[in-house]
Amino acid sequence: MNNQTVDVLIPVYQPDKDFLNLIHDLKKQSVPPGKIILMHTIPESGYDSFPDLSAFRDIEVCDVLKSDFDHAGTRDEGMRCSEADYVLLLTQDVILYDHFLIENLLRGIRTEGAASCYGRQLPRHDCSTLEAKVREFNYPAESRIQSRETLDDLGIKTYFSPDVCCMYDRKVYLQLGGFDSPAIFNEDMVFAWKLIEHGYRIVYRADAVVYHSHNYSGKEQLRRNFDLAVSQADHPEVFSRVSSEKEGIRMVRETAAEILRSGKFWLLFSLFYQSFMKYSGYFLGKRYRKLPEKLVMKLTMNRDYWRKKNGTDQSY
Repeated sequence: MNNQTVDVLIPVYQPDKDFLNLIHDLKKQSVPPGKIILMHTIPESGYDSFPDLSAFRDIEVCDVLKSDFDHAGTRDEGMRCSEADYVLLLTQDVILYDHFLIENLLRGIRTEGAASCYGRQLPRHDCSTLEAKVREFNYPAESRIQSRETLDDLGIKTYFSPDVCCMYDRKVYLQLGGFDSPAIFNEDMVFAWKLIEHGYRIVYRADAVVYHSHNYSGKEQLRRNFDLAVSQADHPEVFSRVSSEKEGIRMVRETAAEILRSGKFWLLFSLFYQSFMKYSGYFLGKRYRKLPEKLVMKLTMNRDYWRKKNGTDQSY
């Protein structure tokens, strides 16, 4: 790979037993990382399940107070701790599919004009049927390149570049100012917009695979989509030109059609309920400036964001 270096950056908060497996698997990659940077958020309770990593070399741990954690700012701090050519961002709950994740992402990011490359997310073994279908919809089996030229065809998916598993050209990242902070959600999508606006490409590699999924309840979907929509309302320069609703409707239609083909009609009730909760959260989040502060605090998943935001913008 032409001696280009790759660091791995992972925000970590009270990791479970799978986290050590992730570190082991990263060390076994066909292209091993130069350094693994862990942005360790310290729990307010004082209890911490952070494992003993003394047996591993080239791991850098940076402590972050929970009240100071920010989806964008904390990752940005970690990016600036690296001196590698590329930085792979992961979340602590991913499971690596094989030993070729870094190698395949490197091949993607070295595509002409590319500055980021993200991988495919497959559902974990305990994933619900509906969530598995969402993973299928968002992460197809075919790789693709996203650029200005794909806006008409892909719409908002042109800015899709989830930092659950995404490699960045660090030099380009710094040149464009990195993630906008503070961020309640979507820091990766906003930065993807920057890349596209500056003429760079984003690559999706279907052969760079991790297992990652969540079984959110209806209430959790509402709150998650509330925060997602707040981020969109705060960045009209990104989201006013592309429609999230259109992509959401397409996903519901395709999922419903697949459910009907499979004969599992009872899943339609769950699909419509989950979709209703998602859209309700999204609808309210887009209009958060019209809502009373107490309601915003009940709807959001990230109260610390509002504390940071209101420190400089009392009117929201």
